[in-house]
Amino acid sequence: MTKKLYVGNLSYTLTNESLADGFANFGTVVSARIITDRDTGRSKGFGFVEMSSDEEAQEAISGMNGKEFEGRTLTVSEAREQAPRTGGGGGGGSRGGFGGGGNDRRRY
Repeated sequence: MTKKLYVGNLSYTLTNESLADGFANFGTVVSARIITDRDTGRSKGFGFVEMSSDEEAQEAISGMNGKEFEGRTLTVSEAREQAPRTGGGGGGGSRGGFGGGGNDRRRY
């Protein structure tokens, strides 16, 4: 069973391939993905590496957490499951307007 790892404090110039290469010393890297900004395409400075087994993932955490990689000190831990998004949003609030009754005859 594969195990996904969170990798933080990545260099902004790092590629998916070089991230995978850095973790390959600890076992089989199933996937490596750097998270990028949707609008600019620039790295957000973190990503995920998926190792082929729990044992390899633990070795990668021990070997890479707190270590310097491409000039930055990495934070490596087991990735948490993403909470399901419920969608939708706020709404509500006042609709504005004059807010008066309408039978105030003193106006005339």
